[in-house]
Amino acid sequence: MKLGFIGTGNMASAIMGGIIGKKMISAEEIIGADLFAPGREKVKEQFGIQVTEKNQEVVEKAEVIILSVKPQFYEDVINQIKDCVKKEQIIITIAPGKTLAWLAEKFGKEVKIVRTMPNTPALVGEGMTAMCPNEHMEKEETEYVKRLLESFGRVEVVPERLMDVVVSVSGSSPAYVFMMIEAMADAAVSGGMPRTQAYQFAAQAVYGSAKMVLETAKHPGELKDMVCSPAGTTIEAVRTLEEMGFRSSIIEAMKVCEEVSRNL
Repeated sequence: MKLGFIGTGNMASAIMGGIIGKKMISAEEIIGADLFAPGREKVKEQFGIQVTEKNQEVVEKAEVIILSVKPQFYEDVINQIKDCVKKEQIIITIAPGKTLAWLAEKFGKEVKIVRTMPNTPALVGEGMTAMCPNEHMEKEETEYVKRLLESFGRVEVVPERLMDVVVSVSGSSPAYVFMMIEAMADAAVSGGMPRTQAYQFAAQAVYGSAKMVLETAKHPGELKDMVCSPAGTTIEAVRTLEEMGFRSSIIEAMKVCEEVSRNL
């Protein structure tokens, strides 16, 4: 097996879907472990991968292992598998707060580890993932992992000191964006628009705006100014948002998120 998953939830499914869809690794070469039988059977049916209830079986069979369980289960899982992990295997983690030093201590030996932070838009192939390899990873191995992660979105290699910032700016931020879309749609419904249509207008406006930032390379402030005509509707909306502390509330929320991640 080329790739193994311990945990087969939403994020694991997103990663599997991207990798299989881009034909980087075939479904027959992927194995997933999950104690929750319905969860592992779901991914078996959806993707055609092999599944097991034993975490150790994944480690015994796969070259690259992704620990896709919740952070609170990491220590238990590592205790189960650490004696089976071989020096040539690569471990990919997706848990906030679990540093490379913490992971090395729990494994208790030299292990190739790549700490990553993906986000839920990976489910639709538009994820943003940060990755940080430890000192045991070779350059070619790091590049291979990066290509795997790029199968479901954009990837940036970052120093580990920025991983908690990544949690706030991309890991958790889809929740903030969803709240904004919901609020925009609520306002449109208040103005008389049917709700289904309101969500479509709001979501497409956010999607298109984000694409403009990524593809034009213009500063977000410049793009905002392009929409704000003198004495027009948009500048009045912007003025009201500023009066209500829009930008400040986002910054403060993200700083809290970063702090919580740092203390996990």
